[in-house]
Amino acid sequence: MKIGIIGSGNAGQTLGSALVKQGHEVKLGTRSPRKLDEWLRQVNDDRATVGSFEEAAAHGNVVFNAVSGAGALDALQAAGSHNLRGKILIDISLPLDFSNGTLTLFVANTDSLGEQIQRGFPDVKVVKTLNTVSSALMVNPRSLAEGQHDLFISGNDAYARNEVIGYLKDWFGWEHIIDLGDISSARGTEMLLALLSRIHMNVGHSRFNFKVVR
Repeated sequence: MKIGIIGSGNAGQTLGSALVKQGHEVKLGTRSPRKLDEWLRQVNDDRATVGSFEEAAAHGNVVFNAVSGAGALDALQAAGSHNLRGKILIDISLPLDFSNGTLTLFVANTDSLGEQIQRGFPDVKVVKTLNTVSSALMVNPRSLAEGQHDLFISGNDAYARNEVIGYLKDWFGWEHIIDLGDISSARGTEMLLALLSRIHMNVGHSRFNFKVVR
């Protein structure tokens, strides 16, 4: 499959590397292509390419939004709504705000970044997921507790959610995915960051996740 990734930070590069290893044709979208020279060297595969946000969006049959939350809407605008129309957009971004020197969210409670993206791009099938785990766990859930922990998924389009559940299982090996329903449920998973950051401070690393016991 052709996959576009908008964003070239740690999460975007980690996802890109894992997807290329699965045999997919991946294009990472970035404002600074030279920054990804080392990533291309490490991946060392012709199926890995680099381009602009617009080129990555046009390339992908499925597209990931992996830019920082504050820049997500601008990056997607740069990618072009015509390049995203009708496609599944897997949104992993978080509405982080460090402007006051502490970690807060710039949208919460009555709205979410996932909802803002869906409103801004009504012809796109936005699916929020992977935003509650570290980039290492995104692509290798079995490295923790043999994969016996949970991931959450939100989106207005039930077909798109089911498609992404299949991708997460096939591409990365996720076994336990909880479907939370429409995109408004992204409020809850985005606000988990307040708890995640405190757990990180306590245990000293990000190699942890939640398990819902029923």
